[in-house]
Amino acid sequence: MNFRREAGSGGRRHASPPGSCSEDVSSRHSISTKYDRASKSYDRMEALIETLLFRKARRRAVAHVRGEVLEIGVGTGKNLPFYPESATVTGIDVSCGMLERARRRAARLNNTEIRLRRMDAEAMPFPDDSFDTVISTFVFCTVANPHAGLGEALRVLKPAGKAIFLEHMRSRHVFLNAVLGFMNLFTLPLLGTSMTRDTEANIRAAGFVVHDVELLFLDIVRLIVATKNADASAKA
Repeated sequence: MNFRREAGSGGRRHASPPGSCSEDVSSRHSISTKYDRASKSYDRMEALIETLLFRKARRRAVAHVRGEVLEIGVGTGKNLPFYPESATVTGIDVSCGMLERARRRAARLNNTEIRLRRMDAEAMPFPDDSFDTVISTFVFCTVANPHAGLGEALRVLKPAGKAIFLEHMRSRHVFLNAVLGFMNLFTLPLLGTSMTRDTEANIRAAGFVVHDVELLFLDIVRLIVATKNADASAKA
């Protein structure tokens, strides 16, 4: 394993200096604060659904990656064990607490080059067209401004690259949305997570070309494979 914590250089915004969290993504960021508080118990809170559903879905999502990978919202690093040895992974998250647990998970791996950085998905310092694959798993339900975050994801994806979104979202069924709306009473104040965002529509509105949508749990959990332009979609 080649595991590095990457610090910023050349005045890049939102890159964490060694051993600290940057002021650019400070404790004033409400999502960061919520996840910092939840980080110690986060994996335990999700243990049941992770075992029953999410772990298998993560494996399916990561199977699509290749080349230089950006994982948006790496969290506690639950996807890290599934990356192929050939992948070079940059994982970003707004929460120091979550990143600390991702570092511990990465340290137990013996393959894959992994860089972890504290960063806001809505304002990434990477140049345009930087990554072969952009992946998020259960992230854009929580990004404060999903349109900005998805726009950034599109910007940093290479023209021939692929975007993988494993997300839960608003259903097409009224009854299911009523249940999700009730869940919002708890998830929004606790983690800033919306259960009723129309994330697939947001992905399309950001400019991604969606060419595959796989329903993994009813129509709530979806694995979406998209590209930056129609020509790349034909090759995906």
